Amino acid sequence: MQHRGFLLLALLTLLALTSAGAKKKDKVKKGGPGSECAEWTWGPCTPSSKDCGVGFREGTCGAQTQRIRCRVPCNWKKEFGADCKYKFESWGACDGGTGTKARQGTLKKARYNAQCQETIRVTKPCTPKTKAKAKAKKGKGKD
Repeated sequence: MQHRGFLLLALLTLLALTSAGAKKKDKVKKGGPGSECAEWTWGPCTPSSKDCGVGFREGTCGAQTQRIRCRVPCNWKKEFGADCKYKFESWGACDGGTGTKARQGTLKKARYNAQCQETIRVTKPCTPKTKAKAKAKKGKGKD
C-alpha cells in the first residue's frame, strides 16, 4: 500500500514539473508581451555600471518601446561588440618586428540584428617562451 502511494506521489510530482516546464517555454518573448509587432529593432546591451555586467537593451517596433535585461561579459572585445560572435583561426607566428601575433575571425552569429563586420583581425603581444621546470614526483624516490 505504501509503495502504491509513493508511486502516485512520484507520478503527480513528475506531471507538475513537466507542465511547469511547458509553461516556461510558452513565455519566451517573440516580440514582447501582448505584442503583435513582428519587426523589433534592438540596440546594444548597455551595462548598468562600468563597462561590463548586467544591464539593459532597448527595443523599438513602431511606436512600442521595450527594455529587456541583458549581460555584457567582462572579457568582451570592445572593438567588435558583445553581440557579434566570431569563429577564430589559430594564432599565427610571432612577428619579431612588432612583438605581436594575430589571427582572423569570421562572423558566426549576430545577435539582436547587430551591425557586425564579416571578418575581423585581432592581435595580442607574444608571450616569451619559458622553459618548463621538471617537477619531482611527490612521494616517490625518497628512500
